[in-house]
Amino acid sequence: MRRAVWLPLGCGALLALAAFPPLIRLAAVTLSPASLAVLASPIARAALLHSVAMGIVSTVLAGVLGTVFAVLLTLTDLPARRTVAFLFLLLLIVPPQITAQAWIVLLGPSSPLLAPLGLAPRPGSEPLYGPGGVAFLLAVEQAPIVYLALRASLAAIPADLIEAAQAAGAGRARQIGLALELARPGLLGGLSLSFVAAIGNFGTPALLAIPGRYPMLTTLIYQRLTGFGLGSIGEAAALALLLALLALAGASGEALMARRRATAPGRVARLALGRWRRPAAAMVGMTLAGLLAAPLAALLLTALLPTLGVQPDAATLGLGNFRSILAAGATRRALLDSLVLALGAGVVLAALLVAVCHAARRARAARALLAALEVPYVVPGLVLAIGCILVFLRPIAGITLYNSLGIILVAYLARFAALARRPLGAVMATLDPALEEAAAAAGAAPLPRFATVILPLALPAAVSAATLVFLAAFNELTVSALLWSAGHETLGVAVFNLEQAGEATRAAALSVVAMVATVALMLGAGVALRGRRLLPWQA
Repeated sequence: MRRAVWLPLGCGALLALAAFPPLIRLAAVTLSPASLAVLASPIARAALLHSVAMGIVSTVLAGVLGTVFAVLLTLTDLPARRTVAFLFLLLLIVPPQITAQAWIVLLGPSSPLLAPLGLAPRPGSEPLYGPGGVAFLLAVEQAPIVYLALRASLAAIPADLIEAAQAAGAGRARQIGLALELARPGLLGGLSLSFVAAIGNFGTPALLAIPGRYPMLTTLIYQRLTGFGLGSIGEAAALALLLALLALAGASGEALMARRRATAPGRVARLALGRWRRPAAAMVGMTLAGLLAAPLAALLLTALLPTLGVQPDAATLGLGNFRSILAAGATRRALLDSLVLALGAGVVLAALLVAVCHAARRARAARALLAALEVPYVVPGLVLAIGCILVFLRPIAGITLYNSLGIILVAYLARFAALARRPLGAVMATLDPALEEAAAAAGAAPLPRFATVILPLALPAAVSAATLVFLAAFNELTVSALLWSAGHETLGVAVFNLEQAGEATRAAALSVVAMVATVALMLGAGVALRGRRLLPWQA
């Protein structure tokens, strides 16, 4: 075997070892009759029905919101499109548990924004607890997924088609309708991904569905394991496999639509809004203010208050909660653990996938591996977490990963490999083979060719891949909710635990710290990759 094959083969083998054994082990454990019996229980049937219902309702709402923003930001001359896109994508980047916490604070009886105006609900009333709040927040969180998928399809429509319709006398509404008809595969693919993300979401149901006594599959799995321990892992595995099958069914719709989508963007037609330009900008501004600015402002005010229910003024606002969380060893440790895990996962995945994506241009096996890596990303995080528990519960070759940060890192590598692959795969597909052929003609061996020709050209995409993984992993909760252990917490777990313990103001302070770090990284990555347009908010 040529030496040139060993590098991508070894990188691919490492990714496969992280991604597939947990899912295979999960399927094997679930096939026992004792495990499958839980699926016939009334609580499992109710959780399945509720998860499907929330997935459908939230997907419809997310589809409406995502479509409106995709049309306005892709096809029209709306002002400040880049800034609006950045803010809209924050709805996806902000972790679900932080989004849910912000809305609970905003619409709760002690709301620091609504209470001074006399608009807060009565004490004891929590309007978001239950199916209505879950569906609304899932829609808000998943709308950018629809936006991203539809935007890609709209941007691939030849501008000549829209201009021809305009020359034929079609109005703006007819031109937009034509564009949406041509971009229908992208819209349907985005809706499929939104459904998958909604049914696999844990942070929002954990904070809204559990208090509202509205069982869903993700919360039922979590409650089984945390309430009954590892003795119930068989039942949890059966529920997890049911959730995985539901997610894969939804993802199959996206895969089918992806085959029909155009992927080569060209010149995008811009429709002049004319006298509707300012009203459209005002509507977009008010939507972002209501969905993003208001809950985050309420979260910040809560973080500055000594306790819930205190009226915000110059005498009560302060930084005591921030000093408290930064002085606490557990939160400092959670911040450091999340930083190490997110940075480690981003760097390792970017490094491994550069070689695999390069090999995929010629090797069918590498392309098959990249396609298979979509599965751990599509299945809900709780499913992958249970699979990791089953595989790493006992030492392997004398190495113990259970109850350590190592098991979380392995889960992150499996979970986010597909996310890192996308910018790298897109850039590798555009590289001119003549560059490498010229180096080979000059006598360069395969490894030096890769290091001196391919790697420098792929470096911006590798930075983009590492950034996307870092953003996804830094505040992650769904996977780490079942894998953390005492002394090995993550930031998402720390926020969730503070909220569950009733320390709302300290949880809000830690959430604000996480948000500031996330936005700073997004801005920094955008500056570092200026002009490259490799990140979603740069397009």
